[in-house]
Amino acid sequence: MGPLHGLRVVELASIGPGPMCAMLLADLGADVVRIDRLEPSGLGVALDKRNDVAARSRRSIALDLKGAAGREAALRLIDRADVLIEGWRPGVAERLGLGPADCHARHPGLVFGRMTGFGQTGPLAHAAGHDINYIALTGALHAIGPAGGAPVPPLNLVGDYGGGALYLAFGVMAALFERQRSGRGQVVDAAMVDGVASLMSLFHGLAAGGGWDASQRGANLLDGGAPFYGTYETADGRWLAIGPLEPKFFADLAGRIGLEARFVQRQYDRRLWPEMREALAVIFRTRPRDEWAQLLEGTDACVAPVLTLAEAREHPQAVQRQGFVPVDGVPQPAPAPRFDRSRPEAPRPAPDIGEHTRELLAEAGYAPGEIAVLLADGAARQTMPE
Repeated sequence: MGPLHGLRVVELASIGPGPMCAMLLADLGADVVRIDRLEPSGLGVALDKRNDVAARSRRSIALDLKGAAGREAALRLIDRADVLIEGWRPGVAERLGLGPADCHARHPGLVFGRMTGFGQTGPLAHAAGHDINYIALTGALHAIGPAGGAPVPPLNLVGDYGGGALYLAFGVMAALFERQRSGRGQVVDAAMVDGVASLMSLFHGLAAGGGWDASQRGANLLDGGAPFYGTYETADGRWLAIGPLEPKFFADLAGRIGLEARFVQRQYDRRLWPEMREALAVIFRTRPRDEWAQLLEGTDACVAPVLTLAEAREHPQAVQRQGFVPVDGVPQPAPAPRFDRSRPEAPRPAPDIGEHTRELLAEAGYAPGEIAVLLADGAARQTMPE
């Protein structure tokens, strides 16, 4: 059983970081119930449920939350939960009668996790946005990209998942820990702008101390400015990533690839960096990527091949640690992190919307006849699994 076995979570269906947070909790053994709308909503792209990795390992109930009967069914499920997760704009849950005051009046111990881009307060609290907007406001996007070029969106990893899902999961677990002392639940206001700003803590410190030029991209130690921390094209048009920041590691790399000793002796002399970068580029273009990987992987040279998603699943490190698992025929990342005693079960496929409606209504205390009425009136919907 996973370390979160016995934790009961209700997820009000949303997109992006909310589902990812719920997946993290479900992966580690929490019983996650997703309350879906009667009809799906999202980005306008129909995603086969087999490929909806972030929706795995939970049960789904479909309810009409705008009607009194559907709302009451939702509240009965929330009454049994330890945690509620919602990712709507501020005020939406309140208008539906599912806000913190509504839930805490019935269940004072509930941890109410709220996931937004800008937070519950502030001049932008009610504005629409996506990952790229949130990381733009925090300075993170400005710092990512080539020297002299445009900022480059780092997928939606930094805002949605790093500053969003992970901070919401951390906040929820912190509130649960505090509840052990107080016996009371509370609201967790997880804003992606706050999370990303927190992720940028190191760089604020470096900039304040004069160790980071925040005015431009590609000019610093960790943003591609240093020739010994970046990517290089190989003879076959693929790429290597190198990161020997420490002098002893850079010396190890230089000795293995034949880089001149003068570069090692003056590794941090910025005046030499352009020439050092060209020398490294010339060397790495002499062999294919996998030859370099065979020579350098596993050494202190701090070199790794830049892999595609498919290649990443087949890398020996991932294979030996079973870093990817098949779920309903779709390969996907295994639950993380690992625990030496509390081993979570294998992930389950994402549910159909409303697949577990009857089952969950029964768990909420509805009698068979009451369930039949809810379904007949359109307050709930049961979908038969494919």
